[in-house]
Amino acid sequence: MDKVEEILKNLNEGIEKLENKDFAIYFFVIDSETSPIASISYIYEQVKILTEACYNAKILHEKNSYRERQLPFIKDWLGEEYFNLPHSSIEDKSVNVNATDFIVIPELFANVMEQTVRLPAKRIVLCQSYDYITETLQAGKSWSDYNITNCITTTEQQKEHIQNLFLKKLEIDVIPVSIDDTFQKPTKPKSPIITILTRDQRDTVKIFKSFYLKYPHLKWVTFRDMRGMTKKVFAKALSESCVSVWVDDIAGCGTFPLESMKSGTAVIGKIPNLMNNWIGDKNGIWVDNVNVIPDLLAKFVQAWLEDSPPDEIYENMDETVKNFTTEKQKEKTEEVYGRLVNERIEEFKSTLEKYKNNNVEEKVNQ
Repeated sequence: MDKVEEILKNLNEGIEKLENKDFAIYFFVIDSETSPIASISYIYEQVKILTEACYNAKILHEKNSYRERQLPFIKDWLGEEYFNLPHSSIEDKSVNVNATDFIVIPELFANVMEQTVRLPAKRIVLCQSYDYITETLQAGKSWSDYNITNCITTTEQQKEHIQNLFLKKLEIDVIPVSIDDTFQKPTKPKSPIITILTRDQRDTVKIFKSFYLKYPHLKWVTFRDMRGMTKKVFAKALSESCVSVWVDDIAGCGTFPLESMKSGTAVIGKIPNLMNNWIGDKNGIWVDNVNVIPDLLAKFVQAWLEDSPPDEIYENMDETVKNFTTEKQKEKTEEVYGRLVNERIEEFKSTLEKYKNNNVEEKVNQ
């Protein structure tokens, strides 16, 4: 078999594999020893959806020790079914990447994009946090310099930001986050508890100390920092609280306020730098200045104690979270990856035709 015949054979086999879902989709994740943040949960949800759709989707991590160090956190936070999803380790050298495979790389890891540039697989950037795009990206470099032309993100606002940053040289899809049914409204009356989650721990301290200083008559109201909890404890705390506080200037989407809304808990939040279209005047109390949050908290808690919280907010919270169901995320995930696979098939077929035509021309010329 000459070289051209071998290429034609490989292309035909590749098309058959892609059509039969006989390929792998690797989702690269960072090795860590902490509870999974929202971005990791999103990746595991993608792998779960694709696995259920009969794709060979896998979590790809660097070290073998990931199983001992990180998977217990995954089990506690996400549950047994996520713990049992397929995992592959780079360290044990069992990963054999083919031209039919896909590798999904988070936006933070420009170094991984560079290191994998010679691999035959189709590589896709997963951008959940626009603020990390340039973190490890070399000055003057673009993802297209690493032969990456596809990106998946979580909001239309991030899509627009990425398009503007890379001069619209990418094909970008939006797959929204989902808020699952772990988060439910309580069956019992809510408690005088304020749940709080801030990117910078200093904001948490500043808010609750300022609240107690300015409103000593409300010292009996409890603040609950939401870091480091299992998912069930986290959801239970949200459903029990009467109001939540969220401060995250560089949020790409912001799952915490959405989880709070689904739990029937009103949100007082600082508008992030990249404002998402789900943030509205009537589904929460949104501010530009974190320093006014203690005052707004005091007013809200007083209204809640008097049984006169703003009903309009609760009505609009319900409408907001309807856009972030697991069904909608599943539908969009299957749609996007199905199209990416079909595009890859067409790419193989186009290359196949070129080789066939060139081969015929060479035989005629001979």
